Amino acid sequence: MERSLSMEIVRVTEAAALASARWIGRGKKEEADDAATTAMRDVFDTVPMNGTVVIGEGEMDEAPMLYIGEQLGTGNGPNVDIAVDPLEGTSIVASGGSNALAVVAIADKGNLLHAPDMYMNKIAVGPEAVGCIDIDAPIMDNLQAVARAKNKDVKDLVVTILNRKKHIPIIQKLRDAGVRIKLLDNGDVAGAINTAFRQTGVDLLLGEGGAPEGVLAAVALKCLGGEIQGKLVPKNQEERQRCLQMGIDVNKVLRMENLVSGDDAIFAATGVTDGELLKGVHFDGEIGKTQTVVMRAKSGTLRFIDGNHRLNKKPNLGIVLNIR
Repeated sequence: MERSLSMEIVRVTEAAALASARWIGRGKKEEADDAATTAMRDVFDTVPMNGTVVIGEGEMDEAPMLYIGEQLGTGNGPNVDIAVDPLEGTSIVASGGSNALAVVAIADKGNLLHAPDMYMNKIAVGPEAVGCIDIDAPIMDNLQAVARAKNKDVKDLVVTILNRKKHIPIIQKLRDAGVRIKLLDNGDVAGAINTAFRQTGVDLLLGEGGAPEGVLAAVALKCLGGEIQGKLVPKNQEERQRCLQMGIDVNKVLRMENLVSGDDAIFAATGVTDGELLKGVHFDGEIGKTQTVVMRAKSGTLRFIDGNHRLNKKPNLGIVLNIR
């Protein structure tokens, strides 16, 4: 896989973030998502690669989403798998909340999990606690193992989890254990990545979220030296049948090597709204300011990129943003 693709996918996530940021706080999550998707697809079409979306936000008949099986890129260049979430946190953008991202991950063809858009139960940690977690183990066992690995008391741990009714039993167990909890309204990709950065204060991510987000987080954590485990959670017989057709055992624990294999992968995320790790998009007249994190597993390189975008010099993007 060409290392130059790192900067190419930064262009992709920047465009999606800039486009969706115009909808921050306007209460229209579908419009924000559509803007991000359209911008992302337009820029992908200029990237020198032959890419296939293997896990994303929908199927072909649900366009304009970037659907599973969609071909992206110019068709010339390396053959790659793509995991994508044009706007991780549509409700966050609609309400003006924190930690919304535009996210892309790529790997050599055949190296990313090919799975339906469905739910996945997850547990994720940063480098210090790799090898200490077990998604099938009781919550308290995982808390104690992570605490030992990080030389902390259990009560000093910070656990992040999506704020969902289905998570009430887990949240209660965490509270009984005395850990601190950071509830996420949306956006568990950011929650998983934050476990690998000391400055965020997050030690562990738990709970059920989207499978595409699980693969995206796995690529990021592969680059960062962290770990995620997952289990697909089919909600009906149709989803279970889709898994069977794709050769996936829904009872199997999906480990790092199942989610992203091989020695190379690239991850990029651009902030749409401000978060612990990334600043969101800020507009100053016809200047759009972005912050992106991009990382590559093979080299271990991690970059934070601040971008100033003169939108009047980007006519294609200007159309998306309604700026002339």
